[in-house]
Amino acid sequence: MPTIGVLALQGSVREHVRMLQEAGAAAIAVRRPAELDAVDGLVIPGGESTTMWKLADTFDLLDPLRMRIKEGMPAYGSCAGMIMLADRIEDGIDGQQTIGGIDMVVRRNAFGRQVDSFEADLDFAGEPVHAIFIRAPWVESVGADVEVLGIAEPGDRIVAVRQGPLLATSFHPELTGDTRVHRYFVDMLREL
Repeated sequence: MPTIGVLALQGSVREHVRMLQEAGAAAIAVRRPAELDAVDGLVIPGGESTTMWKLADTFDLLDPLRMRIKEGMPAYGSCAGMIMLADRIEDGIDGQQTIGGIDMVVRRNAFGRQVDSFEADLDFAGEPVHAIFIRAPWVESVGADVEVLGIAEPGDRIVAVRQGPLLATSFHPELTGDTRVHRYFVDMLREL
């Protein structure tokens, strides 16, 4: 059984822990480098990407996160977590940094403000899922090694991608009760 950490700086940590457990993994909250060292994979939840970056830096997690990702640790980022896993971002604040790892350009808050949040049914890696978008990003472009796993309207926007051991969605599957995205990630860990 893989042990998957949930970056517990902000966001829906408990919900991700519950979904990972239902998907067949042991799950723990990660707030410190020693906790990061103890996990086989990591979920980076939604929240506010600039706050998450600053908190990761404050808690001395930014460089350890980058190192583990570079070494091949599987990671899944939802919403702000997608932004954190992007190599490049659009509409970030001055100096905003990411962990990186996925060769993509992500646009922050691309679908609009909080009042523009919405739900939609879409195909995720061949499975129908109900997706909740809250101040969600979308993927502007991807590199040749990035697999597109999900597209959403309006505008056929890329909302789910995978590159090797890294997975990202612009929506929040932890809020739906549907474990398909988390099971996909747990299965990824088992295959690697």
